[in-house]
Amino acid sequence: MQTEGGAPGFVVAAPSSGCGKTLITLGLMRAFRDRGVRVAAAKAGPDYIDPRFHEAACGSPSINLDGWAMRPGLAAHLACTHAAAADLFIVEGVMGLFDGADGGAGSTADLAAMLGLPVVLVLDVAAQAQTAAAVAAGLAGFRSDVALAGVVLNRVAGARHADLIRPALAKAGLPLLGWLPRVADLAMPSRHLGLVQASEQADLELRIERAGHMVGEALDLAMLAAMARRPATPTIGSDALKLPPPGQRVAVAADQAFAFAYPHMLDAWRGSGAEIRPFSPLANQPPDPNADAVFLPGGYPELFAGPLAGAIPVWDGLRRLADRPGISAAIFGPL
Repeated sequence: MQTEGGAPGFVVAAPSSGCGKTLITLGLMRAFRDRGVRVAAAKAGPDYIDPRFHEAACGSPSINLDGWAMRPGLAAHLACTHAAAADLFIVEGVMGLFDGADGGAGSTADLAAMLGLPVVLVLDVAAQAQTAAAVAAGLAGFRSDVALAGVVLNRVAGARHADLIRPALAKAGLPLLGWLPRVADLAMPSRHLGLVQASEQADLELRIERAGHMVGEALDLAMLAAMARRPATPTIGSDALKLPPPGQRVAVAADQAFAFAYPHMLDAWRGSGAEIRPFSPLANQPPDPNADAVFLPGGYPELFAGPLAGAIPVWDGLRRLADRPGISAAIFGPL
């Protein structure tokens, strides 16, 4: 890393999944947006669901930053490019702060260290008090290249509960950015792989609006903005940015059943001169008959087994493409 670029930002993380970091992240994005701040959003790791919630909260696209699967430097390049058009850059972490592959590779901590961004730690304190400060202090001291800049207490029983924890955090030298009570009816519905997709939640805007109001009132937004830092810009070769398309004309399935595709990958294919031809199996749309390749991203096809099984024009179109000389093999799942 040699320079810094893009809007200043921070990473929202937690000791584990289920602490409420997604709801608090959405609340922060909406709260800043409501105050006229242009927010650029990102999600750590291979999560194709949360970015759609970010987009609803900020009103602008969100990107994935996958420090494990992406080529070296690509995640940092995407972060700096994405943050360049905003006033504030907010990255939602994945799993626990240090959780990843062997050695923690690809973890939220790895991404924060690579980008040089401070970490905002969300702690679920529903069943503890001063011990929460010990947990935060342990996380803060675990890696010298990861800067824990402040703590948000979640699922707090009340002011008395928060007052028990506040002195312990101060003793550990960790700023308290605010606290939020448990609000059961704001919890996002979930299923296997994560949250129920944003497009399936009719009341999503109301939930985000309420979260933005609650977070804006409860947390110190001025302190959060002041502690943000610009992401470090990597020095990388142009090869790291190249993602060769599988064909000149690529038919891409795109609907609720096939929604897990990295936007930057499709953009890179377009940048290489490929034509992206979306089609919707759920709408009974067959792929472009002139396609050179077919991309069926991951998603939730099992939830739509009946409609997909009955989409005869789609399957007929796929068979015709598969039988055509020179067709590239169909690609199943995300790249």
